[in-house]
Amino acid sequence: MTAATQRSRVNEPVLAANGEPINKRSVLLWEVGAFFFIMIVASALHFAFELSGFSTPVAVFGSVNESSFEHLKLFFWPALVFALVQHAYLKGTVNNYWWGKGLAMVVTPLGILASFYLYLGIVLPITGTGYLALDIGTGAFGVLLGNIVAYKLLTAPERGSGYRTAGFVMIGVAAVLMATSAWIHPEMFLYENFWGYEYAGEYGILDDYTPYLIFTEG
Repeated sequence: MTAATQRSRVNEPVLAANGEPINKRSVLLWEVGAFFFIMIVASALHFAFELSGFSTPVAVFGSVNESSFEHLKLFFWPALVFALVQHAYLKGTVNNYWWGKGLAMVVTPLGILASFYLYLGIVLPITGTGYLALDIGTGAFGVLLGNIVAYKLLTAPERGSGYRTAGFVMIGVAAVLMATSAWIHPEMFLYENFWGYEYAGEYGILDDYTPYLIFTEG
């Protein structure tokens, strides 16, 4: 194979399942939309449990304490909802859809946790506290990583049904973990209430929310 042939193959557009070239600009715009949707809805879900009057069903998708894991589900559920809507529009026009989205929903929480504890490891010994802007920044960083992963895989050559199955498995496992974390929680730091940047020795749904109220009176 000549160098010219190799270059022409590299420059050939990636084809989707419908046989048409993948519109990378369209996929990019969808992922940008996903980023903002996830960040906005995650911010709202942070207060959903309180605003619902501490309704038990809301604990499935709203954070019930200030632990790291409870914050992860704030990003997972809007990502899943957006992925379902996005699939309806992009089905057949991209590749590796559920593999890309499944991997993104794993990369996002890992990115959030890594950046969150890295920044706290630097800041806490110096100032004794964290900062809300940096907390939000770690969430944005994780979501952005997930969007990048999704974009790369959705615009890559098709990888086969095995990867699609793996994506479904990752999403399913994550959904179960997120939906049950308010009630099923190992006593480890990821699930421990991290109020005021200090571990409070509490897990899951708390007995008293008076110190945490923002929109309602105790």
